[in-house]
Parts: sequence; structure tokens; C-alpha cells
Amino acid sequence: MVFSLAVTPLTRTVIYIDGYNLYYSRLKGTPYKWLDIAALFRDRIVLQQDPGAEVATIKYFTAPVKASYARHGEASVQAQTQYHRALQARSPGLIQIINGFHIFEPTSLPSYQVGADPSKSSVARVWMIEEKQTDVNIALHAYRDAVRGACDQLVICSNDSDMEPALRMIREDAPSVIVGLVMPLLDKDRARGKVPNKRLTALAHWVRHYIRDDELARSQLPQNVQTRKKPASKPGHW
Repeated sequence: MVFSLAVTPLTRTVIYIDGYNLYYSRLKGTPYKWLDIAALFRDRIVLQQDPGAEVATIKYFTAPVKASYARHGEASVQAQTQYHRALQARSPGLIQIINGFHIFEPTSLPSYQVGADPSKSSVARVWMIEEKQTDVNIALHAYRDAVRGACDQLVICSNDSDMEPALRMIREDAPSVIVGLVMPLLDKDRARGKVPNKRLTALAHWVRHYIRDDELARSQLPQNVQTRKKPASKPGHW
């Protein structure tokens, strides 16, 4: 007599990270910028939510830093380069880095005056700095992966309402795909009025509402990450 054991299929999972949303909402001002995104999102978040998840790809969406605008100038550019090298060397074949770009354009905006509403009668010339293509890249990658059957579960790290149309279409056009959300927030942000976007959470099958400091602390890359060339090292100002 031959007995066969039923094997539960793994949940093919792709993770999509809005790098700038993660940085400005959760990492800025902390000592946790040298973050191993695989250790955090795969090991400490997704696998805790779904032990049967098999993370096939982590897609990290960002844009090259502009030295002329960055706080540390050229050192900021080099820091980003080192970080990307470290991520890909630490998890070869797992992490894809998808770049958008920044635009700098002069424009006119209302001047700020205490106690007064914005008015076109008092404007100032300023530089408009805008990151381009990140939101649309995340939306298109997630939608395409879902409708092509490239994943059983997609997990998005973002609190940006621009993701809403993509998530709505994924739920409609690929109803079997599980949608998870990870909000790049502190748990105590709720008390400060900074809360998960309800338009997004309404479209998800599961939501992680925050990322804890201890999770970030335990998900740091080594000081020096070996690569095929010279090591990628944590920047001094990080």
C-alpha cells in the first residue's frame, strides 16, 4: 500500500517597496538606513504573516539622488550607490532596483504668511523638486505581475493613495491574487494623526500597520558587504 501526503503549495510572493515613501515616512532621522530589506520584509513581516510564502522577487523602487540638492552633496550620491550594491550582493538574484528620476523646475507658489490663507496676490519663485515614475512603476509592475499569473500574493510597502487605482484593478482583474500592505509607519504615529491610508487598506486582504524599531534594528546589513569587486560599506553619515 502506498500512502501519499498532500503537499500544500507555496504562495508565490512578490514584494514591492516604495523606497522614498519608506525612507521619508519611517527611516529618516533613525540609525536604521543601512536596511536589509530582504531580512525585514521577507523574514520578519511576510513570513510571519504567511509561513507558506515563497518570496520570488523584491522590487525596490527609487530614483538616483541629485548631489546639488542632497544634504551631503556627492557623499549622498555615493551612499545610495553603496547601499544598492550592498542590497544586491547580499541577496543575489532576489532584489531588483527600478529607478525613476527627479525633475527640477522653477515655478511660482504662494508665500507663507502666518494666519493667512494661500493667495495668488503674494507668490514667490521657487524650485519644484519632484520624483517621477516611482508610483506608476510600482502600479504597472504589480498589475502586470498579477494579471500574468507571476505571483499568488503581492505585498506593497507604501502609504501613498496613488496606489489605489492599481490595487482596485488587481482585485477586479486578478481576484485570486492576495494583496498585502505594509505601512511604513511607527505604531505611535497613530496618536500623532498619521495613520494608514484607508483607501488602500480597504483593498487589501491583510495589512501590517507599522514597522517597529526592533525589527529595523535586527534587519541591518553588515558594516561591509562583500561584492564581486570591493566591499560595499555603510556610509559614515548613516
